[in-house]
Amino acid sequence: MPLFARCFARFWFPPLQFLIYCPHQQQPGVHMSEKPVDALTQSEAEAELKRLAEEIAEHDRRYHTEDAPVITDAEYDALARRNLALEARFPALIREDSPSRRVGAAPAEGFTKVRHAVPMLSLAKAYTDQDVADFIERGRRFFDRDKDLEIAFTAEPKIDGLSASLRYEGGVFVQGATRGDGAVGEDITANLRTIADIPKKLEGSGWPEIIEIRGEVYMTYAEFEALKQRSAALGGQEYVNPRNTAAGSLRQKDASVTASRNLKFFAYAWGYTTQDPAATQYESVQKFADWGFRISPLMVRAKSVEDLVAHYHLIEEQRSSLGYDIDGVVYKVDQLELQRRWGFATGEPRWAIAHKFPAEQAMTTVQKIDIQVGRTGTLAPVARLAPVSVGGVVVENVTLHNEDYIKGFDSNGQPIRDGIDVRIGDTVVIQRAGDVIPQIVSVVIDKRPADAVPYEFPHVCPVCGSPATREVNEKTSKEDSRRRCTGELICAAQAVEQLRHFVSRGAMDIEGLGSENIDLFFNAGLIKTAADIFTLKQRRTAVTKALAERREEQARLREAASGKTRKNVRGVEDRNYEGLDKLFAAIDSRREPELDRFIFALGIRHIGETTAALLAKTFSTVEELIRVGKETAAADDPHTVFPSINGIGDTVIDALRDFFGNERNDAVLDALLEQVHPKPYIVTLSADSAVAGKTIVFTGTLEKMTRPEAKAMAERLGAKVAGSVSAKTDLVVAGPGAGSKLKLASELGIEVIDEDAWLARIGKA
Repeated sequence: MPLFARCFARFWFPPLQFLIYCPHQQQPGVHMSEKPVDALTQSEAEAELKRLAEEIAEHDRRYHTEDAPVITDAEYDALARRNLALEARFPALIREDSPSRRVGAAPAEGFTKVRHAVPMLSLAKAYTDQDVADFIERGRRFFDRDKDLEIAFTAEPKIDGLSASLRYEGGVFVQGATRGDGAVGEDITANLRTIADIPKKLEGSGWPEIIEIRGEVYMTYAEFEALKQRSAALGGQEYVNPRNTAAGSLRQKDASVTASRNLKFFAYAWGYTTQDPAATQYESVQKFADWGFRISPLMVRAKSVEDLVAHYHLIEEQRSSLGYDIDGVVYKVDQLELQRRWGFATGEPRWAIAHKFPAEQAMTTVQKIDIQVGRTGTLAPVARLAPVSVGGVVVENVTLHNEDYIKGFDSNGQPIRDGIDVRIGDTVVIQRAGDVIPQIVSVVIDKRPADAVPYEFPHVCPVCGSPATREVNEKTSKEDSRRRCTGELICAAQAVEQLRHFVSRGAMDIEGLGSENIDLFFNAGLIKTAADIFTLKQRRTAVTKALAERREEQARLREAASGKTRKNVRGVEDRNYEGLDKLFAAIDSRREPELDRFIFALGIRHIGETTAALLAKTFSTVEELIRVGKETAAADDPHTVFPSINGIGDTVIDALRDFFGNERNDAVLDALLEQVHPKPYIVTLSADSAVAGKTIVFTGTLEKMTRPEAKAMAERLGAKVAGSVSAKTDLVVAGPGAGSKLKLASELGIEVIDEDAWLARIGKA
């Protein structure tokens, strides 16, 4: 998956502008995510903690629930470390949904939930030998009063698979579960029973009456390759890597599918038990082998930093020959009594740490450099490589990010790769950082061809031929690291994603017009502009034909994959496509959208849902917004025209000037407003409003509206929305997952209602 696919996107509709917000790409000026923690104000820290909580939660869901990570381990760890640093500096701002308070992600739907008697925690990370030395030193300082105490440690490979907990009662396997969010996992007992490494009944003797054996389910390289070959022969899905494949195999609803994958299991720990297996970690794991489990043959016991690090490098050398994925070495205090004394911190045991490996590397050549035009018009360079295997995956493409990166510099002008540029024909060292995202580590300058020349980054869009420019921040005079296509109206590369944003949930929210149908109708020439959506019904015959042809193509693909002959497949003559009337009705129902939704749907750069609500509240009607926007665009000094609005600064004002000052947008916006009539944004301050003048706090998960929608709704009724509960709070609206705010409200005697009661109170039930 390309780098931009993991970003949180705000798109625009042609010819309207749009913004991709991506933490891995720098905006003009200094983004909060780039500021040192010590330099953030309290309000900036609060916003940054919110961003981190949302982003980390999304990556947790992708990794633990979907088995489809889209960032590297190092990038994820950097986000987590920044979150912890912010919480340490601003303890009063720690959020209810803080990543430091959870492990993994919520269990996937479709499986019975299992609450772990003892939480399945994550481990702190070490990346250097010094990090390991610091870990050992912390332990020695903690136990400093015990002068004669000799602390031993275990070291064992960190298997890259899916964690599982196996409950045995009377020596019999009775239940198995995934990690889930650390507290609650998924019941996958039937699937775990198909794994030969997991005994149905414990062997030997001496096991506790009840014990939860914990370990890692994984897939060997050989089995992974065999599965890929079988799938390719049937025209089936492509598999990315053994870890994701093992996790997906373990979550199959049909246990026979799991059985066919020949998964493996290593045991290395335990959860709840009626008695310790032994007095030490090492002896306990050896007992697991006596009871019929596979344990790592590379587990050792050591007493010094030097011995632990030496074993780490020994395992690192053997990594490629093990036949399965590992991504580091885990160190644990050996004596169980010392583990208990040292305890836990922020959801992690203090007595254990994972020493991560650097990513595997390989050498290949750059055959050419292509330019892809992204969803904001960004020109994104991609290096096409001579295919090379890295960590069991064939890599042929790698992102080059932007033209500065190609030249050997980051967005701050600091050298990377020793300041060496990337050229066509170069030999490069690549790695799959976190064993996921390919990246160029270095250029082998000694192997550079004599005729290789510096790469000239295009200054025109390769799709539409429009100029491609780099914006300059007027305040900092700093040039954006990305070059953008300026052909807003005519650049086809940008159009589809702009349409997707326009109809998305937070914008116009047109049900039935999701990504697949947008792609279909755009490619068929049925929708090219926003206004075209609202005249789609006039092209019903063409719409029906496009839908039927897609269904026919999907049937052909299924036939090719299964080898079965299709029967009774309706073709392009079908004029009664199911749901078409419902789609047209959904479109018609959005002809009078709320003003803030409409503004957000335009996809003007730097204007998200919250800013759109501020603009709607300030200008009340779309006509007034357009009038002020055009006057602001024409003024030499925009501040003489545009009103001062708390929460809106020069970046947004400049974006509005660019948008309303672009004559090419006028015709498209006029055509759209012939079809759509946004409702005026009216603030109700009369006594008729049950919440006028009251201070409201929303907490927990809102299920019937987004948080910005709820805030805008309350403000329209004359209420003030606060972010925290205090003695001045009049009402708390609490959804599922409400935490400390709900508790404080109860302590202060503040009225608390749920979302349904809130809607009833304001007359929206």
